[in-house]
Amino acid sequence: YPFIHHTNSIVSKSYYNEKEARDVCKILFDSIGYCHEKSIAHRDLKPENLLLLSEDDDSMVKIADFGFAKKCLTPNSLTTQCGTPGYVAPEILEGLAYDTKSDMWSLGVIIYILLGGYPPFIEQNQRELFRKIRRGQYEFHDEYWGSVSADAKDLISKLLTVDPAKRLSAEQALKHKWMVQDESVLAAGDLGKNLSELRKYNAKRKFKAAVNAVILANKMTSLGVDFKKNLD
Repeated sequence: YPFIHHTNSIVSKSYYNEKEARDVCKILFDSIGYCHEKSIAHRDLKPENLLLLSEDDDSMVKIADFGFAKKCLTPNSLTTQCGTPGYVAPEILEGLAYDTKSDMWSLGVIIYILLGGYPPFIEQNQRELFRKIRRGQYEFHDEYWGSVSADAKDLISKLLTVDPAKRLSAEQALKHKWMVQDESVLAAGDLGKNLSELRKYNAKRKFKAAVNAVILANKMTSLGVDFKKNLD
């Protein structure tokens, strides 16, 4: 896999069992929880912005690209519509005031990808993509999720919750039953079947990024008008 400034994107990593995936989730919740404790919302969490400093040590994760990060001193005090399609929280798409809980939605999308091997919200048409996100319309397809534990799917469901007031915080996520499950139980949860899907998704993502580099670089800060078009 290619490196980003000699650092590997977390989506390039392949997880063979739930224990390995859970270990990474703990680091993500700890890291984002620290930001939230400091009243900082990242606002653009996606696999490309979660970097592994070492291919041999999953504990060395670096959160990158704080270009959209913002101080969030009180609940629902942010209003700028920003983020990346596919990872952005529904409240942002709705044009509602939001806060650090928007990051937790993005983590839900990322964890879905780590465990399932593909994104929960996939649409070629951006209007349809946004509609699915706003409705929280996704599913756990049996072909890829049949072998994934109910606890893991429950955690994802509680992160991909449309109402941010009911969505887990980083602190709550760390206490979820899947996060505190015995390691031996999770290690038995083999994800090998989803590995090929993760690799295919990663290859498609990189190809698309290469072809549309200029468009993707603009992100959503320059798409305020398009945002509203898609919400009409």
